[in-house]
Amino acid sequence: MTHNQSGETHQNMHTGAVPPLMNHGGHELFDVHEALSTSVAGLNQSMLLRQHVKDAELLDILDRQYRFALDEYNITVEAFKTGQDPSQPTGSYKMQGGNDFVYGMKPTQPTKPIQSDSEISDEIISGYLLGASKASATAKTTAALETCNPVLRRVLADSIPNCIEMAYETAIYQNKHHYYQIPQLAQQDMQQLLNAFAPSGQPGMPKPPNLQ
Repeated sequence: MTHNQSGETHQNMHTGAVPPLMNHGGHELFDVHEALSTSVAGLNQSMLLRQHVKDAELLDILDRQYRFALDEYNITVEAFKTGQDPSQPTGSYKMQGGNDFVYGMKPTQPTKPIQSDSEISDEIISGYLLGASKASATAKTTAALETCNPVLRRVLADSIPNCIEMAYETAIYQNKHHYYQIPQLAQQDMQQLLNAFAPSGQPGMPKPPNLQ
């Protein structure tokens, strides 16, 4: 597959444009398969864990994220199968609640694997939700960077901020309940790192010697 200067995509030595259905590269197919499989795993995980949720706030987060992720999965599948604009655009996930984190560490019991499903807790469930959002963000980023089809690339790229937003919402919930604690550096060390970079002006760009 080659690209001419106008951006049109053509098959090797042929002059006809590649149909949208076939406008996919090999790496793209494998990576999008991985991204969609990751989405399915996260959705299935939420469905299995929902019955174990005890906190109403966590249940609300799980349900809202599930509905949004399911719609996004269907949109991505449609764009992947057709290579064309899906029947509905990718939405924008809006988390609910504040965005304040509590910093510092408090003593907790060491974590270890559970021995039975009776030990499944809101801490464990929220950890799974956070992990699923992070995994999906990573898989979709990898796929988008390898995607040739312009519509599918945009669908994947638009989905990544939603994964980040879901992860952020879940992390805040975990932090509020002391499941996810955030250490901080000493103020002097933090200040040194904050001041480690300075803004730069626009330099005059050097001209390549052989540019015609």
